[in-house]
Amino acid sequence: MMIIKVVGDVSPGEAVCWLGCSSKSSIIISSSSLGDPESAASSLAVRDSATDGGSGGGRWRGTSAATATVRDAIIMSSRSQREVAAMEETSSEAADHSLRQKAAAMVASSMETYRSKPMSFWLLLVLSAGAMLTAFPASSLLSRLYYNNGGQSKWILSWSAVAGWPLPALLLLPCYLVGKAAPTPLSPELCAWYALLGLLSAADNLMYAWAYAYLPASTASLVAASSLAFSALFGCAIAKNRLRLSSLNAVVVITAGVVIIALDSGSDRYPGITGRQYALGLVWDVLGSALHGLIFALSELVFVRVLGRRSFHVVLEQQAMVSLCAFAFTTVGLAVGGGFPAMRREAAAFRHGEASYAMVMVWSAVTFQLGVLGGTGVLFLASTVLAGVLNAVRVPVTSIAAVIWFHDPMSGFKILSLLITVWGFGSYMVGHSSTKKASTN
Repeated sequence: MMIIKVVGDVSPGEAVCWLGCSSKSSIIISSSSLGDPESAASSLAVRDSATDGGSGGGRWRGTSAATATVRDAIIMSSRSQREVAAMEETSSEAADHSLRQKAAAMVASSMETYRSKPMSFWLLLVLSAGAMLTAFPASSLLSRLYYNNGGQSKWILSWSAVAGWPLPALLLLPCYLVGKAAPTPLSPELCAWYALLGLLSAADNLMYAWAYAYLPASTASLVAASSLAFSALFGCAIAKNRLRLSSLNAVVVITAGVVIIALDSGSDRYPGITGRQYALGLVWDVLGSALHGLIFALSELVFVRVLGRRSFHVVLEQQAMVSLCAFAFTTVGLAVGGGFPAMRREAAAFRHGEASYAMVMVWSAVTFQLGVLGGTGVLFLASTVLAGVLNAVRVPVTSIAAVIWFHDPMSGFKILSLLITVWGFGSYMVGHSSTKKASTN
């Protein structure tokens, strides 16, 4: 095999190529002809290096076998380059075509899903998602406002969250009177489910009250993002939702974000909060998030096996009954702990007065009920998956609002945790939607 190697420029119009098997001869090819293999081959000349010692003053002579060999090599090389270029162009066109096909398939699948549901379905879904993304952050900020302005009792804050249980009950009246919906019979099984969910909700509210007592609102909301991971795990174990690779990725990524927050525990601790209290707040926040994911999964199980997805009024019924049970459990705990006399003392000492204290209590009840009602509606209309994602999407909203209103410190670790959390949400959502489209097709 003959090797041709370009070693330098002899003159402005020529390039020197050495034959790998010869040290006596060199091939001169006009550089202006390199783009055309036939012209390059015909312009070959051989210079006898032995004549002038490679000084460049030797005589020129035509080529025969060497010329033919080099010419064939040039032509073969040029053909190979053209074939490679053609293959690359074909591969690029195929990739572009594949991307266009995927985009068209995604648009077609989205339009098909949109047309398969009535407009009332999408309206209720948008309203439910909007309630989750606005009411839950507002409830979290009000919890922090309660502690910032002099509130101290965890039981009082938990009680205010479920004290708004009549709100979904009032929304049920038009469904019964105008919509002519029939109330769902209270069977022993359904009552047991309502009592269990009410007890879990009361415990969940109390855990979050402890968390917000010791953590800034931005930090507490970031840690609460772990509810997405717990929703995925409990949804797989209880509601028989598929645990996809994207779900596992989200679990790992969001857990890493929580660990980062724990490692940066000294940067955003409020004055007067000890390291033990801060750590206790993190623990209660994670436990509350786990319980929140469990409640989501159990609520979906009730819809599927007990209530059925008959009409949206069953969402209001479940929310009213669960909140009523949670209110009963929390009221007992508040009464045993002497919370009602403490409520009067807190109102008297509250910053900006008793009216401000009453407004915080009332809006805490309203926003929490609207948030839970929105989450329950998403569960009914979609699944635990979407409810968990939307519950986690509110994290950046709450964190940014807390930084603006409460001037919460936003350290580099917290920003990193926020970015990691958003990454986990995105991978979870994209992985779930792509798998769902593939299974539909």
